[in-house]
Amino acid sequence: MFFPISNSHISPIYLVVIGFLIGIMGGFFGVGGSFIAGPALRAVGLDWNFAIGTDIAHIVGKSVVAAKRHRALGNVDLRLGLIMAIGTMGGTEVGAQLIQMLKRAGNVNTVVSIISIAIYVSISTFMIWEAWRTLRLQKKRKSRSKATKSANKKDESSFSHRTRAIQRFHLWPMISLPTSGVRISLWVIILVSFIGGLFAGFLGGGAGYIRMPMLVYVLGIPTHLAVGTDLFEIILSASYGTFSHAIKGNVDILIALVMNTGAAIGAQIGAILTQYFAGPKIRLAFVPLPLIGAAIVIYTMWTGHKI
Repeated sequence: MFFPISNSHISPIYLVVIGFLIGIMGGFFGVGGSFIAGPALRAVGLDWNFAIGTDIAHIVGKSVVAAKRHRALGNVDLRLGLIMAIGTMGGTEVGAQLIQMLKRAGNVNTVVSIISIAIYVSISTFMIWEAWRTLRLQKKRKSRSKATKSANKKDESSFSHRTRAIQRFHLWPMISLPTSGVRISLWVIILVSFIGGLFAGFLGGGAGYIRMPMLVYVLGIPTHLAVGTDLFEIILSASYGTFSHAIKGNVDILIALVMNTGAAIGAQIGAILTQYFAGPKIRLAFVPLPLIGAAIVIYTMWTGHKI
């Protein structure tokens, strides 16, 4: 099928399948799936600027479906999501401007590919270390004493001592988040959301691969709430990111619409699946996904061919 905006030929079946898989990941992990969508679009011939802008556009529709389901399950902290939208929009614009600079310099594909590989591998490495360590500590605790059912379901993290140190950083104004059970400085929330927005604008999608881990490890939000809240926040930030990239000519809306036909179904399935997994296991299951994205980018760079 020919898409005139990006001047590309892509199979609609390929786009629907990619959208479906990303929908499941978004509903389950609270991420936009740009670590898969961006490389997958790049692998079939789109320049990175189109892959990024189009990915952000398709993320909006998928996130609405997944966030609605998570809201029904009680997994969304609306107050936190609305606050984060402020920082994310600012970061998204900075990221989009950086893409424009690289477009003008003529090296957008090379630079974005190298940075995306470094980010994806770093995230996976950290999360496998943390999730594996958390599960190991839980296993040791169970062997020493008979844990109660509720204790087993507790969303623990081996990184929690550092998270508590960040929460003790009292820089006015302090924000109370009753839904998440957290009280933290507004500036920490803004910093986390700005970084997430920066990567969303630069690498595409909602940057949940950055923001979801930061919600858990920096802000101390329980994993299930981090997933749902991130999806809600993505609706706001990705809408702005779509507008920003669209006026810069980086969005092929027809590709985004085709991808959404699969993403809408996958997002609901993923959201339901979160109810059957504990926090550390969700984080551990997340680990291979950025590595898959990195592998696709490396293949595309190494061979110079489409898949």
